[in-house]
Amino acid sequence: MPRRITLRLLPLLIALAAGAAHADGVGLGTLETRESVTGTKVPVAILYPSAEAKPDAVTEVGPYPVEAQRDAAPKAGTFPLIVLSHGHRGSMYGHYDLAAELARHGYIVAAPQHTGDSYDDVSGAGTDRALLGRAWQASAAIDAVLADKRIGAHVDAARIGAAGFSAGGYTTLLLLGAKPDFDLFPKYCAEHPGMPELCDRPLPEKMRTIANPPATVDARVRAGFAMAPFSILFDADSFRAMTRPVFLYIAQKDQVLAPADNGLRIRPLLPTLAGFAEVPGAGHYVFLPPCSAGFAKEVPAICTDAPGVDRAKAHRDINAAAVKFFDAQFKGELAARAAPAAGQAKSEL
Repeated sequence: MPRRITLRLLPLLIALAAGAAHADGVGLGTLETRESVTGTKVPVAILYPSAEAKPDAVTEVGPYPVEAQRDAAPKAGTFPLIVLSHGHRGSMYGHYDLAAELARHGYIVAAPQHTGDSYDDVSGAGTDRALLGRAWQASAAIDAVLADKRIGAHVDAARIGAAGFSAGGYTTLLLLGAKPDFDLFPKYCAEHPGMPELCDRPLPEKMRTIANPPATVDARVRAGFAMAPFSILFDADSFRAMTRPVFLYIAQKDQVLAPADNGLRIRPLLPTLAGFAEVPGAGHYVFLPPCSAGFAKEVPAICTDAPGVDRAKAHRDINAAAVKFFDAQFKGELAARAAPAAGQAKSEL
């Protein structure tokens, strides 16, 4: 084939190869594990690459149209693992679109439902059972997936990352080595009385309930993607032990975790910041997937965006940024360059 024809066809060949690489579907499974510090049971949703699953498969789980086929056989090979942590009062399916997008791009995703700080159980909220236990539960989810007879053999244990939103973003930072200071919570609320979802109710009388709690860092977690992380428990000393890269994504008009007190405040404190982006004009809940009409009627506060904010487009950008970031960490420079760039978000890499 003449060189000029080869060069002319090269972009098409690359596009066809990329399409073939992502032609497989996504499998969906669940497991239950136990976090060993407190003995808490933790359910976990798992999304993974599958050659058997139909690419357009959707499994309805409550209000969530999860873009995956339940119990489809895992694709042959080994893949990086991402543990995906939901926010306060969230669900293991709460970021199903990000999980499915990662799985379509060759990642296994483990999404624990944080017992004690989930939609159906807030018994640990505001205490170390959640403020530290979230990270222990995420680590337990990693353990469980690695040990799972069906999925474990497909995980590359040398390539493990974490992602999370709000309290899940905070959890991601804990796994990477951040150390919280619980004393900063009442101090913050004294300065910001009535702050919605943070200081609009009394804090627990005892935030520390576990004697000699173990560390929350997990050395297996090599990179983190933190979306609107709850950050008021961090100061300059909190990140001194952090050595792994983190991508920080915020909502510009976050009404729950004010950027000036959270994401923007910690941005210059993160010694391993690998990237930063924000969703212009958006509030806190833009990081949750677009809601169905019925779900929006039930919970309008988390489904309604400011005028001019296109949540569906924002999620295309957020999900693409996550794939690009993890590809850069786990799949090499070429894969990172090939990933789509964020459009709506203002991003710095």
